[in-house]
Amino acid sequence: MKKIALIGSTGSIGKQVLSVVRRHSNQYQIESLVANASAELFLQQVKEFRPKYAALVDEAAGREIASQISEGVRFGCGKQAALEAIAYGEIAFVAATGFAGLQYSLEAIKQGKDLALANKETLVCGGELVMGNLQQAGTRLMPVDSEHSALWQALQFRMNAPFRRLVITASGGPFYGATREQLERVSPASALKHPTWNMGAKITIDSATLLNKGLEVIEAKWLYDCPLEKIHTVVHPESIIHSMVEFEDCAVMAQMSYPTMELPIQLALTYPDRLDCGLKPLDFEAVGALHFKPLRRSDFPCYDLALKSIEMGDNYPCAMNGAGEVAVRAFLDEKIPFLAISDVMAYAMEKTARAKADCLETLLATDAAARAYATEYIVKK
Repeated sequence: MKKIALIGSTGSIGKQVLSVVRRHSNQYQIESLVANASAELFLQQVKEFRPKYAALVDEAAGREIASQISEGVRFGCGKQAALEAIAYGEIAFVAATGFAGLQYSLEAIKQGKDLALANKETLVCGGELVMGNLQQAGTRLMPVDSEHSALWQALQFRMNAPFRRLVITASGGPFYGATREQLERVSPASALKHPTWNMGAKITIDSATLLNKGLEVIEAKWLYDCPLEKIHTVVHPESIIHSMVEFEDCAVMAQMSYPTMELPIQLALTYPDRLDCGLKPLDFEAVGALHFKPLRRSDFPCYDLALKSIEMGDNYPCAMNGAGEVAVRAFLDEKIPFLAISDVMAYAMEKTARAKADCLETLLATDAAARAYATEYIVKK
């Protein structure tokens, strides 16, 4: 019986983790649950899974529900209380969104837990720090992003396997091929209508700007210890091939399935075994032709800024990410237009002072400063 500390239980990924646990309840058990502020759903989860420990990050929401927590479940609220959840179980499944995920991941590594990682910001902001700590601790990291899970599978679950090139696929989002005039009229509602994936609001907007793909390139650099020139991105509208690896003999291995996160989520838990996932098998005749299109940096400024940040190195990816989170929130709140998301990020990156990204304190300071710069730009506009 594998015991899991689930961080981010009420989000899109977290809910699917719980679906996997329901499906294989004889093999998995939820030891601790953490959510941000979705108190009603969180209470339902605590009642169903009865973890040993549960925590809400939002202290006000936590105080409101404290008396309703199931008997026998230890409960806490606040950021520090949430971090305590990592002490439970043998696998930390980090599905929290945003920069906060970095601290959970570092704590899991510090405690020698295996890390199922569904939080992009962990490696985008703290790749050098995280991978260094991971190597020293000797613990395992199982990537959950569909693209990185695909690469991991194609490399036969070996992060250090040799390859010529990693090929990361992108759906292209809802606006691939749109003119600037069309993009100027994009509303939050239209940007949230992803053609092939059902995800949370932040990652859906990042997919619309293609920032998401830039973040995945940064993740790949750290996960597979490879230079940017060995990572290629391509638009694949059908989202059937989730990524590919090209080897020295030019053979290419691809991982394929209908678009779903349950497969990579479950695999991160069952690795190295594969269990029934309740998915529909691929009907190749029905799928028909698969298409591939170029993803040019010049066409997608958010994608370009992500790559620029890792080329600049040090704390610039952290600054880029923090500003991006603020910009997306401002767009969803209709404070800035769609095309201004990249402007906010560029402004914050220009203002950022270079610093080594080798400790959490530096990354916390960089993130806070970038958010302040992003807010400054938005207020001025």
